Amino acid sequence: MKKLRVGLLFGGRSVEHEVSLASASSILGALDSSRYEVTLVAVGPDGRWHLGASSLPLASAVEGAEINLPATPGEHTIVTLGTDASEPGQDLDVVFPMIHGRGGEDGSLQGLLELAGVPYVGSGVLGSALQMDKEVTKRLLHAAGLPVVPWICIRAEALPGSDELADQIIAEVGLPLFIKPANQGSSVGISKVTEGAALMPALREAARYDRKLLAERAVDAREIEVALLGNDPMEASVPGEIRTGRDFYDYRAKYGDGEAELLVPAALDEAKTREVQQLALRAAEALEASGLARVDFLLDRESNQFFISEVNSIPGFTEHSMFPLLWEASGVPYPALLDRLIALALERQRATAALETRYLEPIS
Repeated sequence: MKKLRVGLLFGGRSVEHEVSLASASSILGALDSSRYEVTLVAVGPDGRWHLGASSLPLASAVEGAEINLPATPGEHTIVTLGTDASEPGQDLDVVFPMIHGRGGEDGSLQGLLELAGVPYVGSGVLGSALQMDKEVTKRLLHAAGLPVVPWICIRAEALPGSDELADQIIAEVGLPLFIKPANQGSSVGISKVTEGAALMPALREAARYDRKLLAERAVDAREIEVALLGNDPMEASVPGEIRTGRDFYDYRAKYGDGEAELLVPAALDEAKTREVQQLALRAAEALEASGLARVDFLLDRESNQFFISEVNSIPGFTEHSMFPLLWEASGVPYPALLDRLIALALERQRATAALETRYLEPIS
């Protein structure tokens, strides 16, 4: 059989650039070389695309020839720019985007891939944008009757010179609370606030990463996650639990000091397991998720109620990340998981390509 040509896209301009390299490294090592011919496409911190050699470390890939993906449906070819423009292009059958955060999972990259007509892994333009914006996520989940903790949205433009803002936030949300950038991942820019004096510094810290901020009530909760896989319908994995000795599951706990403990499966009874899986599937439907997603929950220790924290359209993909671990525990090993994701991307593209693009009814 002819090998499927996979473009593994990673890096990017977001603060999660290094996380993307780690995820892509794991995927590259797990893809079956007898089935796939992998082309590495590295997006540098400056946003320029480079052709990388199919080897590790991936950080060196941004030193390769600069390339571009023309927005021309049907060609599926990345072309070399500049002095290397005479080099033949690289044809792709499918793209596996592994760029976390802004410019990778906010719908902008997906829009380019749609214009180019290239099949790609994960949610489409709308689903990606909805899941990326935590404030829009909460509005849609709340409208769908799904449980979210109380929150308010603050625009960064309101921060300078607002003596009353902190009092207003505390009055509406209460203490303790979390301040978050609305469009950010890996817990970057998030602060837990336990006293009024720390609120404005937390808002200014979050405003470094986004112009829209969230103030969200903190609850004493267990952190539960469910992985989803499929187009329509999606399937839910067994739930897992994250435990950390820190105030919350921050960037250092995720990628630095190794203090976090990942429990797969989570210690939940059968009824709570079914409940959290159904909530995850309903959240994915409300947010137009497809291909894959990871849904993060807070399980209130006092009320035993689940709250949906966020839905992640491109979760971490290292061998120690929760998404592959949850599917491993659900009977889908890492290499088979990658096979399934690529097959789902091709399946969705075939369904899209079958739609009419011209209206042939005569105009009288």
